[in-house]
Amino acid sequence: MTDQDGINARHNAKMKKVQAARGKMMEKKTIERGLVIVHTGKGKGKSTAAFGMVCRAIGHGFKTSIIQFIKGAMTTGEQVVFDAFPDVVEMRPMGEGFTWDTQDRARDIAKAREAWEAAKARIMDPEWKMVVCDELNIVLRYDYLPVDEVLETLRNKPADTHVIITGRNAPEALIAMADLVTEMEQVKHPFKSGVKAQAGIEF
Repeated sequence: MTDQDGINARHNAKMKKVQAARGKMMEKKTIERGLVIVHTGKGKGKSTAAFGMVCRAIGHGFKTSIIQFIKGAMTTGEQVVFDAFPDVVEMRPMGEGFTWDTQDRARDIAKAREAWEAAKARIMDPEWKMVVCDELNIVLRYDYLPVDEVLETLRNKPADTHVIITGRNAPEALIAMADLVTEMEQVKHPFKSGVKAQAGIEF
């Protein structure tokens, strides 16, 4: 037996143990229900990860709604893609840009309320199996909407509806009640080297 044969044999034995342990663990995972999912943190990819889940939902024929709370001033690649599947997904950019661009807090609050009412209607309608509230965390951070109102809606949503909420600085109360929370950590970003937002990467 060569050294490589020995390495392979030990690896195979280890993988059989891992497989058995995984099988035993999976036997106990029997619950299927709608999840509250939060993507937050300073790193890039929060909305992108949500849109990846939307692609999966489209593949399963689940009706999905994407409500964008801040974004809305530009055409994006994902909008073009999702528009090609009108029977199962809608993407509704309902924002007007970041507060430092709009310079109108009262209007920002009004637009946030309009977007939230649209999102809430989709969340509470059992026909929609997934609702993405893109950049809702930013709206909550600036107190444009009451966190308690959002949490109340999430607590009362249909049992099999998935809700994905993105944006930096997710409130602790939302993190506490969510089923799945991922924090994107920034290690490097080309913006710091003078690279602007680019088609296919940021939009």
